[in-house]
Amino acid sequence: MQSCRAMYLSLGVRLDPGPGGTRWTRGDPAGPPGSPRVPGPAGPVDGVCGEEPDPGRNLPQCGLHPLQVSGISLNLEKMMSQKSGAVKALTGGIAHLFKQNKVIHVNGFGRVSGKNQVTATAEDGSEQVINTKNILIATGSEVTPFPGIQVPQELIVIGAGVIGVELGSVWQRLGSKVTAVEFLAHVGGLGIDMEISKNFQRILQKQGMKFKLGTKVTAATRRTDGKIDVAVEAAAGGKQETLSCDVLLVCIGRRPFTSNLGLDSVGIALDNRGRIPVNNRFQTSVPSIFAIGDVVAGPMLAHKAEDEGIICVEGMAGGAVHIDYNCVPSVIYTHPEVAWIGKTEEQLKEEAVPYKVGKFPFAANSRAKTNADTDGLVKILSHKETDRMLGAHILG
Repeated sequence: MQSCRAMYLSLGVRLDPGPGGTRWTRGDPAGPPGSPRVPGPAGPVDGVCGEEPDPGRNLPQCGLHPLQVSGISLNLEKMMSQKSGAVKALTGGIAHLFKQNKVIHVNGFGRVSGKNQVTATAEDGSEQVINTKNILIATGSEVTPFPGIQVPQELIVIGAGVIGVELGSVWQRLGSKVTAVEFLAHVGGLGIDMEISKNFQRILQKQGMKFKLGTKVTAATRRTDGKIDVAVEAAAGGKQETLSCDVLLVCIGRRPFTSNLGLDSVGIALDNRGRIPVNNRFQTSVPSIFAIGDVVAGPMLAHKAEDEGIICVEGMAGGAVHIDYNCVPSVIYTHPEVAWIGKTEEQLKEEAVPYKVGKFPFAANSRAKTNADTDGLVKILSHKETDRMLGAHILG
């Protein structure tokens, strides 16, 4: 109830306790003496306080149908500034942890210059040579940045995996007409359960996103009027089609950041996807050099890299090394969100594992119905004979 009260007050709503529950009034100049007054749009609007408005959704979808708000506009520069501020605060927190745990922080671009040596090049070109017993490579991965700060009228996203649907969903909510072109026949990328994927696609389409699945992009050219023509065709080949947009966003995944690290100088070869091969102790072909995170095989997830880093260092100190990648959760940050851990139904069928399915739709959940947000479901997969949980999937 307190979170409900705080949200209503932030919307400029005066709350009055009374028979039948707390009532909210917006922009009503009249009221009992001493009651809290918050300025709002002209005209009395009221209703019974029983739901929590969700700022991530339109007000009518929150159940506040009588509430009419006008004059709302987007300040994209402020939004991006807030994002940059959050990133700066989070990365600044890492520097604080370094200091707290007596970790020496060296600013610069590091490269392996020997089996027990790293050279860091600072922005001014100066170099610092660091000799060490072990080297742990955790340089992560890189992505294509979004071009410019503006809300395009029409946006084409190449890729409807995790990043594609996340960013496409954001810009669609900001007012863009978004079309996602995906080579695969489903949305959500690799690892998502197909039943969840189909329901997820249906919800995003209902919100306004469009998808061209089983389709590949063959070319993109900028016209004299500034628009971009994007040539697409079926993934299996076929008739070519041309789509047009203001902005083309490439979201075909991430790639390991392993270039110019000096790996070739110590004889470490990359695999065909640019990753560093390691053993079960995260050790490379050079015993004193280790690697974790996005530069090695496995999902490119921060929490996966974090666990690998802890386990790797514990192994260096002589401890046991074990990680169960079947227990690494995945998530898609959209509305609704998607999350899963363990096996999908398709994987269990392929592995011939006997299983049972348990499902519960949000449409039958009282909280979801109260919030007028009933899209989604929970799906649990368990072993048919032992009841051991094999996978859990949530959309909502």
